[in-house]
Order: sequence, then structure tokens, then C-alpha cells
Amino acid sequence: MTTLDHPAAPEPRAAIDRLWKRDLDHYPETGPRVWYLAVVVLATIVLYCEQYVTGGVAPLVLAHFEMSFLFYVNALVIGGLVGAFGALAAGLCDRWGRANLVAYGLGVTGVLTLLVPSMPNKWAFVVLLTVIGMVEGVILVATPALVRDFSPQLGRASAMGFWTLGPVVASLIVSFVANRTLERLDNSWASQYYIMGAFGLAVFAIALVGLRELNPGLRSQVMVSAEDRAKVEARAAQAEASADLGRPWAQMLKFDILAPAAGISIFLIIYYTAVGFFTIYLTTTFGFSTSRANGINTWYWAMDAIALVVVGLVSDRLRVRKPFMAGGTVLAVVMTYVFLTRATHPHTSFAALATIVSLLAVGLAIAYAPWMAAFTETVERRNPALMAHGLAVWGWTTRIAVAGSVFALQYVVSSANTLVSAPEKLAEAKAAQQSGHAPSAGLMHQLADIKQAAADAPHQWQHWWWVCIAAQLLFFALMLPLAGRWSPRAAKADIEAAVSGARGRGPTGPSSRPRRARTRGRAARARPPRPRRTRCRRRVRRRRAARAATVRPRP
Repeated sequence: MTTLDHPAAPEPRAAIDRLWKRDLDHYPETGPRVWYLAVVVLATIVLYCEQYVTGGVAPLVLAHFEMSFLFYVNALVIGGLVGAFGALAAGLCDRWGRANLVAYGLGVTGVLTLLVPSMPNKWAFVVLLTVIGMVEGVILVATPALVRDFSPQLGRASAMGFWTLGPVVASLIVSFVANRTLERLDNSWASQYYIMGAFGLAVFAIALVGLRELNPGLRSQVMVSAEDRAKVEARAAQAEASADLGRPWAQMLKFDILAPAAGISIFLIIYYTAVGFFTIYLTTTFGFSTSRANGINTWYWAMDAIALVVVGLVSDRLRVRKPFMAGGTVLAVVMTYVFLTRATHPHTSFAALATIVSLLAVGLAIAYAPWMAAFTETVERRNPALMAHGLAVWGWTTRIAVAGSVFALQYVVSSANTLVSAPEKLAEAKAAQQSGHAPSAGLMHQLADIKQAAADAPHQWQHWWWVCIAAQLLFFALMLPLAGRWSPRAAKADIEAAVSGARGRGPTGPSSRPRRARTRGRAARARPPRPRRTRCRRRVRRRRAARAATVRPRP
């Protein structure tokens, strides 16, 4: 019996392992690296779509489940708190990796989003949304960590600008889809969850086979530019062995990390308000339909998305972050003030509101993309091996700020609860009038409350916008500890010094090297020490002269 030699077939086990073992032992070339970044950005977009879809159809959801505005707000608070502790758990990405959490988390959230319309009551609805929020809290820390891993510091702001497209493009998609499909689908809020759930499962399939990550030795180092790739790979094994992963929270809970994280969290209070309540605000204050309100939201998110990409590119070109944060803060404060003045003008046109919120979005984008780059560079200055823990601090403070701001909103804008239920009460009154019957005493009392709430709401919303302005001004002070220069010239000098010193010391952050150390280095080079041999000869001559002076002549 003879045997024939056939080419070895690929082992099925290897294909299965590839779905779990995703580590890359070499830093990828530009093409594969761009692909991995694109998958991460796409995953971020779909996760935020699943998270924001409720805000796009909030009036319809509240009516379907007979849910009061206060119940809805408190449900968002609970979801934010659960998501905050989910973000803290994401710090384990430094030990377990990031890609598997992202890939399989997409599958979980996609299935759960499809199940939302089948919930029998408002309690089941809230519980399911809370579970989705917890899973997303973990994943949305892992995705910026992956972006940082695949982007050297010289391109960090551009990469983070594309990552921040996730929440912005997601909001744009939610508003655009709702604007285009709600009226065609008989205002079916469930249709929006089916669309976003299917979108999530499609991206899950892409991430399952197409997402990889750097091994611990590669991601625990700092890359200034892509030219450092060979040196980073050569030191990978040593870097993994010497990475300091002990007491990670003690290393990350430092002022230069906590203060900026808290600052950006409160700076974006108006952003959280836009996500959860812009539709309600525009429908109750200006009388727009849900579809028209989403049209204004579309302008807001579109301008935000464009500005994020452009600002990231310009920030990398000029190699500074803080001037953009300052300029974006000024523009955001000015446009928030203009926005609050419109609250008492209910006949403000669609075009005017779209212009105001578009410029407001540009201001927020100018500050946010460079902040993300500067924050990751600050974490690298502490310990690049603990990037996920540093981002978990940011994720935790962000979700605590979301929960706190949403909780406070219901007391500042107390009339919103009455106005959300107003259409139903007005319809009852109209039906009673058409039937020739007088409205009941209870209904008349409710109509009086609605009238009073309509008069109070604009001023209450103005108070809330003032809170947003105060938070934006406080952000300016809290972002100062971040790594980075104000001057492009100084930033360029730092980067050149870091790149030139990378051969002997390894790559370092572009703006984290102390200026005094560089000054001492230049002084030492300007006055080189004398040769050792010359110093020794002079010392020997001085000793001989001293001995000769002390020796007495013989008698």
C-alpha cells in the first residue's frame, strides 16, 4: 500500500484560535494599521448608535410605555452609574487585551438592542437598557485604547479625531435615520431599534474576523513616530517583562490625570444634554415635530463630525493641543450663550437654530479631539503599560458626570415632565370639545398646569444653559495639567529632541521631557570635561610638590 503526499491542509484548530488569540507580534504596516483603526472607529459608531437611539425617539418611547419624564430621567441616571463601573472594569484590558472585549461585546449589544422593542413594560425596558449600558461602558474604554496603540504620537490627534467621530457620527446616523424613516414607518419607535440592532450585528461580524491588537510588549511602549517601529519591536520582550503593572490605580489616580478627566466630563454636559434631551427641548419649546427636531440635530452632528477630523489634522500639523482647547472653549461659551437667548423666542426659525447649534458643535469639537490626544499622552507620561486604566478613569468620570447632570436636570427644568405629557392631555381636551362635553375638573387642572409649565420652561432651560457655560469655563482651568506645549515652536523642538534621543533611551513623549534637563544637557555639551589623563597628571605633580616642601634636608 502506497501513500501519497498531499499539501498539508490548514488545521481547523488554528482558524478557531484566530477568533480568540488576536495578538500581533509585529507593529503593522500602514495599510493593516489603517484597517484596524477603521474597524475600531466603526465599532465605536455602532455602539453609540445603540446607546443613543433612545434619545432620538424619546417622546414616542415615553408615550408607548406611559413613562413620565422623571421616570425616564432617573432611568438614564441609573444607566449612567452602571456604565461608570463598567468603565472601571475595562481597566482589565491592560492584562487581558482589548480586541476580544470589543468584538464579542458588539455581538452582545447587537442582540440586546434587537430585543428592546419586545419588552412588555417600562421596567423591563429600563433593565435591558441598563445591561446594554454596562457592556458598552466596558467596550467604549477598550476602543480608544486600541486607537492609541495603533497611532504614534505625531498622528495621535488625527486618530483620536476619527475615534471621536464614533459618538458624533452615531448621533448623526440616529437623527438622520429617524428623520427619514419615522414618518414612512408610521412613527414606529421600534423600527429604530431593529435598524440599529441589525447594524450592530453586521459590524460584529466584521470585527470578529478583522480586528487584531498589539501584544503587551509592543503596546506598553511609547511611539513618537512610525519610524520608531523597529526599535519598539526589538525591545518588545524586554518591555513586556519590565512593564510595571503593580498597583495600577495608585499609578493612575494622579492630579494630572484626574483633573483633566473631570474637566472634560463637565465640559461636555451640553453634549450629554444634546444626546438625551435636544429632541424633547426642540419639540416642547419651539413646537417642532419629532422628525423636524431630528433635522436640527442632524446639522449639529454633521458639523461636529467635520470639525473633529479637520481639527485633529491641524493639531498634529502644528504639534500642539492646548491652544485648540482654549479656542474651542471660547467658541462653545459664546454659542451656548446665544443658544440660551433663543429659549424665550419660541418662533425662532429652523435655519437660525440649525446655524446656532452647528457653531456650538464646532466649538466642542475644536476642544475635544486635541484633548483626547493630550490625555493619552499624559497617561503615557505616567505609564504607557496602563493605558486602559488611565482611560478607565476618564470613562468613569464621564459616566458619573452624565448621571449627575441628568439627575440635576430634572430639578432645574422641572416643567419638562408636564410638557412631555401635554400632547396626550391636549388631545383629550380636544376630543371632549368635539363631542360637545365639557372637560372634567381634573383635566382642566392638568391643562392649567400645562399652561404654567409652558410659561416656565424657557426660563428654566436658560438656567440649565448657564450651568453648561459655567462647566465650560471650569474646563479651561482643569485641562492645564495635561502634557503638551502652547507654542508650536517649542513643541517642535521637544519632538526633535525626543526623536534624536530615542536611539539611546527609547522613544519618549514629545512634550513630557522637562525643559531644565535639556538645558543642563546643552550646557554640558558646550563645556566638555577635561580629559581624565590630564587631571591625573596634575594631581600627581601637586602631591610631589607638597611632599618636597615638607621633607627636611639631612644634617
